[in-house]
Amino acid sequence: MLKDFKDDDFQDKIVKEDCTVIQYSATWCAPCKQQLPVLNKLSDSEEFKDKANFYHADVDQAVNQSTSAAIRGVPTIVVYARGEEKARLVGGTPESKLKEFLQANL
Repeated sequence: MLKDFKDDDFQDKIVKEDCTVIQYSATWCAPCKQQLPVLNKLSDSEEFKDKANFYHADVDQAVNQSTSAAIRGVPTIVVYARGEEKARLVGGTPESKLKEFLQANL
């Protein structure tokens, strides 16, 4: 299940977690709205639920982290290992491609 991400979460949680997936998105973004339920479904799947912590960050709410992560377009999914960026996927992505991305990076 996707957890809501706040700016303070990066230092409080993300740098301490072995593996984290954050979807940066916005409430006004149609592709973000389509991708959120897909990532939520995958985060709950047997294949991925124990491999990472999954978050959703609204770029209009988590402004500092979105800026620090150099988010230029939404949706953007970033995989972190102990707070260090490991992989990035930008743009609306079909479930099959998103699954492949997670399989390759978790």
